[in-house]
Amino acid sequence: MKYAVYTLGCKVNQYETQAIETMLRARGFEPAEEDADVILVNTCAVTAESGRKSRQAIRRLQGKHPRALTAVCGCFSQLEPEAVRELGADIVFGSGEKEKLVEAIVSAMPATEIDDPFKRLTFEPLPAGAVTGRTRAMMKIQDGCDNFCAYCVIPYTRGRVRSLPLELCEKQAAELAAQGFSEIVVTGIEIASYGKDLPGKPGLADAVEIIAKAAPNARIRLGSLEPTVVTEEFCRRLAALGNVCPHFHLSLQSGCDDTLRRMRRKYDTTAFAACCDRLREHFPGCGLTADLICGFPGETEEQFTETLAFLEEIGFLFVHAFPYSIRPGTKAADMPDQLTRAEKEERVRRANEVIRRMRREYLSRQVGKTLPVLFEKPREGHSGSYCQVVTENAYTRNTVQNIQIIAAEEDRLLGI
Repeated sequence: MKYAVYTLGCKVNQYETQAIETMLRARGFEPAEEDADVILVNTCAVTAESGRKSRQAIRRLQGKHPRALTAVCGCFSQLEPEAVRELGADIVFGSGEKEKLVEAIVSAMPATEIDDPFKRLTFEPLPAGAVTGRTRAMMKIQDGCDNFCAYCVIPYTRGRVRSLPLELCEKQAAELAAQGFSEIVVTGIEIASYGKDLPGKPGLADAVEIIAKAAPNARIRLGSLEPTVVTEEFCRRLAALGNVCPHFHLSLQSGCDDTLRRMRRKYDTTAFAACCDRLREHFPGCGLTADLICGFPGETEEQFTETLAFLEEIGFLFVHAFPYSIRPGTKAADMPDQLTRAEKEERVRRANEVIRRMRREYLSRQVGKTLPVLFEKPREGHSGSYCQVVTENAYTRNTVQNIQIIAAEEDRLLGI
């Protein structure tokens, strides 16, 4: 049997897709080069636009593989299973129960199984790793979110916080190390909340310590972090490990305190800036990246200008700026003073001008340094701070090499 997959959304979805593929291959399935017997779309619902793209992806794969069984999972199908059924999906699952999904695909029997995410009480362990040929493995240690931000539907599609027990974190990390992965990406829906549901309430730092020690020869890269977890103790403990990548993706969303309050975020710009200072103290030269929502309901021109100034104050390596998209069912969807699409897109354009300038400045500061680079291709890889590096000389794939940086381009570094 041959399968084809398409994944939308976050690193958790990417992780879960590779886990599904691993389970399918264990049952004799193979990736399809042309005609597939089964197509699987792992959907996203973080914005209304994500839902549109999920529907589009389902139609596109059905058009490419008209005789294939259609299976759909993920947050969009969790939220709108009937809409997915109307697209002709044979198997419809939500954001959980991936092992049952695989069994349904193997049996090739039509099925719709959507649970109540708030009744999920335990973490569903899945195979950690990567799709064949990848150098970087993903390891999911947490699911769900308790934050209920005004713009976000994810708690309603993923449920409450659930965590992978520490002993399984250690076991999976050791297995990935034995498989020869040079980097492990620790991911989850909201990993800053790791452990709050476990006995003894271990924290994220406890999990990272165990993972880093179980895979001492692998780089450990963290997924998106809420700034509230980045305490002095957190930074000190991670820096002491020696194999945590100096790259931290922080969930910013706005650089204006009034907007952050309306978003129901749990920090202000002063706390966020202090978090960045702590990271730079313990990880000198680290790359800081973030997400930014442009045009949140009620955001004035003055407040957006504050945000742009805050971006420059922090000096990020990169920021993913995107326009606010109404997500029905969230508090923000019913807020007054919704901005027009043109206004939001114009703010994204202005933010990207600042972002490109910050990126160029960060990259230019790397010239003359020697950086450890993990090679995904013979002449291409990423530094610990997640800068793309292209080299004149060829190096062995899936190895980390110390590379002298000789020049910076718009979006990458050149080395020898």
